[in-house]
Amino acid sequence: MPVAPVTTPAPVSRAASVRADLRASLVVFLVAVPLSLGIALAAGAPLGAGIISAVVGGIVVGLLGGAPLQVSGPTAGLTVIVAGLVQNYGWRVTCLVTVGAGLLQILLGVARVARATLALSPAVVHGVVAGIGVVIALAQLHVVLGGAPQRSAWENLRELPRQIADLHTPAVAVGMITLALLLGWPLLGRLPGRGAALRRVPAPLVAVSLATACASVLHLDVARVDLSSVVFTTPVLPPSGAWGAIVVGVVSVALVSGMESLLSAAAVDRLHDGPRARLDRELIGQGVGNVVSGAIGGYPVTGVAIRSVTNVRAGAVTRAATILHGVWVMVFVALLGALVERIPLAVLAALVMAVGLQMVSLAHIRHVHRHREFPAYAATIAGVILAGVLQGVLLGVVVAVCTALYRLSRSTVRVHPGDGVLHVEVHGSLTFLSVPRLSRVLAKLPPGEHVVVDMTVDYLDQAAFEAVHSWRAGYLARGGRVDIEEIHDGCYERAAGGTPGPRRSRLTPSPRWFAPWWHWQRACPREDGTASQALVAGAREFRQRTAPLVQPFLERLALEGQKPAQLFITCADSRIVPNLITASGPGDLFTVRNVGNLVPSGDTARAEPGTGDASVGAAIEYAVSVLGVRSITVCGHSGCGAMKALLDKVGTVPDAGSRPGATPHLDRWLRHGDASLARFTAEPAPTVTGHTVPPVEQLCLTNVVQQLDNLRDHTVVAQAVAAGRLRLFGLYFDLASAQMYLYDAVRGDFGPVDAERAESGALPQAVPTSAEDHTFPALNPG
Repeated sequence: MPVAPVTTPAPVSRAASVRADLRASLVVFLVAVPLSLGIALAAGAPLGAGIISAVVGGIVVGLLGGAPLQVSGPTAGLTVIVAGLVQNYGWRVTCLVTVGAGLLQILLGVARVARATLALSPAVVHGVVAGIGVVIALAQLHVVLGGAPQRSAWENLRELPRQIADLHTPAVAVGMITLALLLGWPLLGRLPGRGAALRRVPAPLVAVSLATACASVLHLDVARVDLSSVVFTTPVLPPSGAWGAIVVGVVSVALVSGMESLLSAAAVDRLHDGPRARLDRELIGQGVGNVVSGAIGGYPVTGVAIRSVTNVRAGAVTRAATILHGVWVMVFVALLGALVERIPLAVLAALVMAVGLQMVSLAHIRHVHRHREFPAYAATIAGVILAGVLQGVLLGVVVAVCTALYRLSRSTVRVHPGDGVLHVEVHGSLTFLSVPRLSRVLAKLPPGEHVVVDMTVDYLDQAAFEAVHSWRAGYLARGGRVDIEEIHDGCYERAAGGTPGPRRSRLTPSPRWFAPWWHWQRACPREDGTASQALVAGAREFRQRTAPLVQPFLERLALEGQKPAQLFITCADSRIVPNLITASGPGDLFTVRNVGNLVPSGDTARAEPGTGDASVGAAIEYAVSVLGVRSITVCGHSGCGAMKALLDKVGTVPDAGSRPGATPHLDRWLRHGDASLARFTAEPAPTVTGHTVPPVEQLCLTNVVQQLDNLRDHTVVAQAVAAGRLRLFGLYFDLASAQMYLYDAVRGDFGPVDAERAESGALPQAVPTSAEDHTFPALNPG
């Protein structure tokens, strides 16, 4: 996510790094203590087990894990599983399950399957989180009301009226105070003046501290924390007939804990510019942490999103912040345990209940509904609540697979007359599941007509082929005429005699999934045969084929307004297609194109108001101040005519064929490139890693760097960069090789946009206004 002013973060001195990590560790420590106690309470585990887990997660996983800025410890996501194990087999057997889950995670990490867990449908993942949140909230509501949670969510719901009728007023009072502070503190942080200072104080710390103080001052009779259980215990074997359930518990803890850790690590990577997470190493580190935690009586260890985000936002630079937070937890409990024991249990229950409610995210619901994944989401929630986490995951996966199969069986078939021809348009996946519906439509066509079957399909199996072929033969026998056209790899294919032929492309070497529109026009002659009609034919083709597919998405964009993540400044050259070279879609980029991808300096506009071209400056101000883009990219390219003009000291592009002085507007505009030319003659040009480039391309590279400097002369850009809201990127696109190169401000060169640079944080990532609202990846590393 864009939080720094250049493509590669500026080096941080060791002293500054130590100070930043120390501050972050203290902030995370203040959040970790109450959450660790509350989660252990919610699971029915000894409260000390949560503290042990926080210490092990901080020190052991912090040292060995592959996500340096991720914070590990007890998490609410395992509460349901751990609570069931504790109720059925006791805590020491649960510790054995934790050790077994850790060993399984180590094996999975060694087998390098960590990234495979990220392939799980987001709807299922969000459903698991939401279902666990509902179970937690229902259970802890009983504690807030002064009672005890039941064994299942259904029992908690059934017993709720009886619990409300038998309130324990002191517990309810401190619980309500805690909830009010948790909800109200973020609102106070939005107030002008001291709001920024308030935001730096974690809401859980404020809520727990003030609610505990109120309970002490008012001498309320409430149950409080008991740390006498902070002792090391060892696992024991379960009863002989319980091994099957124990194995299920090991798998459940390992998979849910591992999945949550890896998803959290991937999410944290989007929040900082430091080293990227090594997921297999992270899974091994989590496994070692669980082995150690379970062996000494601790709660299962997991990478925790809330504490990890707090760590990054508090300014952590290295894994030292994570390790130190574990040290502070250990020292605090050892020296100030009496202070912790003054915390009422109802306060911790209210804290965990609020966490559970936050796990049911309306943004996630909108996201899965928009992508038509709500059935899997709802099924997962229902399974988690009614049966358990593992059962909920399996149910969600089954529903997701069934939904995918249902979509695979659906194809759109429309019939409409036009110019004496019956057009049958077929869109989607044409499989054996679609044959009955397609056959019904074709059978209803009147005989003796000229029928054009337009098949725009992404998959055609043998059953569908045979069905269409058999229908065509019968229709021809009854005196009709049939033409079958198929769009594949970007061009029409009309088989000889109208028969559906092999799905082969006349375009090489285009990938099978990639169909650039210029290939459609150049490689596949249109029926009218005239170049002058290409644009009109393309518009007609868009209306008939593409518009129905993209209309729902564009309709949403029309209703919601534009929310681009990035301002993309590039050349007006006709060969540069911003959305194509960045793999982005409608609404992702706010694009400015001009001759030479020039950015007039903000100093020029201030020194000569009203005399320069204000369009670029206006676009920059609108993008940064109104749209709130998170990054600005300047993209140059090879063979730039504007750079040739500058290098040759000519006021027009050399091959334009115009006389000097015949293009006054262009001459005046190219003066904005004089600074690039002066920089090119005064200092060595940036290089491209592994390539030798001619002088005109060196000027293209220098021009990109100069325009980045010009951007920082604009007040709105300078302020946003200083505040950490904006990043600046330089790109160079080589047309002949179709390769993109990224500017590294530290090394002063351009390097290929590859996985290594992406892992190092140099690659600009897509940063939507919210992760749920982003549909198309921008500047995708591939």
